[in-house]
Amino acid sequence: MTTRREFLKKATLATVGSALAISKAGAISSLAAPLFNINKTARPGKLTLRFFPYELRLRHVFTVATYSRTSTPDVQVELSYEGITGYGEASMPQYLGQTVQSVTSFLRKVDLSTFSDPFQIDDILTYVDSLSPGDSAAKAAIDIALHDLVGKLLGAPWYKLWGLNKSKAPSTTFTIGIDTPDVVRQKTRECADKFNILKVKVGRDNDKEMINTIREVTSLPIAVDANQGWTDREQALDMIYWLKERGIVMVEQPMAKERKDDIAWITERSPLPIFADEAIQRLKDIKDIEGAYTGINIKLMKCTGMREAWKMLNYARARGMKVMVGCMTETSCAVSAAAQLSPAVDFADLDGNLLISNDRFDGMQVVKGKISLPDRPGIGVTLK
Repeated sequence: MTTRREFLKKATLATVGSALAISKAGAISSLAAPLFNINKTARPGKLTLRFFPYELRLRHVFTVATYSRTSTPDVQVELSYEGITGYGEASMPQYLGQTVQSVTSFLRKVDLSTFSDPFQIDDILTYVDSLSPGDSAAKAAIDIALHDLVGKLLGAPWYKLWGLNKSKAPSTTFTIGIDTPDVVRQKTRECADKFNILKVKVGRDNDKEMINTIREVTSLPIAVDANQGWTDREQALDMIYWLKERGIVMVEQPMAKERKDDIAWITERSPLPIFADEAIQRLKDIKDIEGAYTGINIKLMKCTGMREAWKMLNYARARGMKVMVGCMTETSCAVSAAAQLSPAVDFADLDGNLLISNDRFDGMQVVKGKISLPDRPGIGVTLK
């Protein structure tokens, strides 16, 4: 078995270069439902998929332009091979339209019995993607777990397999949701000395109040996310000029994604870069939004995982677009997976794990506001 693994390791490292932990028993939270085991018998040389629901508890009420929430549904995934386990997860914020039931239903359809070699990443994930036209979060969970597993088998983190320099990882934004001035001041004071850039949710009728309140506390650079909340393009452009004067450095999804012509009009005149978020899901979507935005925000839960994210990053770069990597409310599992891309992006919004109180993992860290990637293999996480 060792000889086979060494052969596969050398072969895969050669392939990657040319193109550019064992599971802890009893680690499941008390919030978790019974564990599902897809392959009835775990045998050497076989991929074993397991998963269970896990509700993410937010430290504060989180409000964006269209809704508020205190928790996020999530499904944790484990993919094992020859005693090694890779971890993944599916996080499901409200706007994705996916649920614990839809994710677990999809995962029950996944049959990995025909795959005896986890290094066949493309074949495995092409098969998983073929099972339905949607279910992006469920697909991302398997993708992340598979990348974690293969990285562990190779003994290398994915940023190295992609040929990236971890010292180039940027600072991550820390998100402040829409709230009352007193709460916004409190949240800003809590994070202002720990981060180098903030992200502020706007898109309601109190946008200027939000920014002015934060400016009472800190002069840190700010990225704003309107979450499709602005409705008039001229007012939106006026707001962007006002924001630039107050130290804002980029704007995310200013108007509804369907209003591409209006967004293109704004982007052409904007003094700040305009990034697509809700308007961009997968690789195929980039061509449709070219010219309407300055850049794209890649999120694993939307694009089906690390394989597609890497393709999107490289395609966008080839088309002269800026790239941001973001996340949902997630544990350090999915956030650390996304962080493997971070040395290659312009902006990073990888604070989802910092917004929850029940993270199962240790992984990517934020040191003096900057993303710090661990040298652990795979996606770089360990169970707490």
